[in-house]
Amino acid sequence: MNTATTGLLGQNRIARALDRRIQQRYHRFVFWRAMRRFMRSPWSESGSIDHGILSELVQGWGNRWSAQHEYLGACLEHAREAKGPILECGSGLSTILLGAVAQASGNSVWSLEHEPKYAVKVQHYLEKYRLTSVKLCVAPLSAYDDFDWYTPPRFDQMPEKFSLVVCDGPPCTTRGGRYGLVPVMLERLGADCTILLDDGARAGEQDTAARWAKLLGCVPETIGTEKPYIRLKASQPVPHVI
Repeated sequence: MNTATTGLLGQNRIARALDRRIQQRYHRFVFWRAMRRFMRSPWSESGSIDHGILSELVQGWGNRWSAQHEYLGACLEHAREAKGPILECGSGLSTILLGAVAQASGNSVWSLEHEPKYAVKVQHYLEKYRLTSVKLCVAPLSAYDDFDWYTPPRFDQMPEKFSLVVCDGPPCTTRGGRYGLVPVMLERLGADCTILLDDGARAGEQDTAARWAKLLGCVPETIGTEKPYIRLKASQPVPHVI
């Protein structure tokens, strides 16, 4: 490789690095601007969630795994109406926004996250926006009978009943996928608890929802077109068995 080629490669690497830094700064600006609007009011004049703000927040957050606005909007709408504490499986942008909605209504959010580094990032934003309504728990994945799931805090440290569950974790590659939520947390799900399961178009989530429905005595609904999600509403939970 001659000197000219080596120099050109070096220039390309510098250009790519600069591009990344510019993109990062742009994303931070977009997120900051959208959060200012969201913290003032996340709702449009019609009283529904402002999807324009959500789109900017998703863009500014810059994480391709972040819940997209269709599912995210549904989570926030349900959070506004929740009559009790909210459980979140998998933290991220949704944690911050759920926390803002819960704080405005005097509610609380318990979020489970198995990746310590990611939890640190989310906690930074919770503190930055003074969102004290969220209890972010680093919960490593543990092996149960035929699945892996979060190791939740001791039950005597958690709310008696959750009225809403936002389930966007653990990753789909986890043994058993997201199935562990209901068998592990069943005794903490209120009699009228609503579960919102992300990635409703995936076969794995559809199978999980069908298995949950048998435990909860309900019928799962698939909702949405751009990013479908599955909604289940508990009615007749069976005894807690893992």
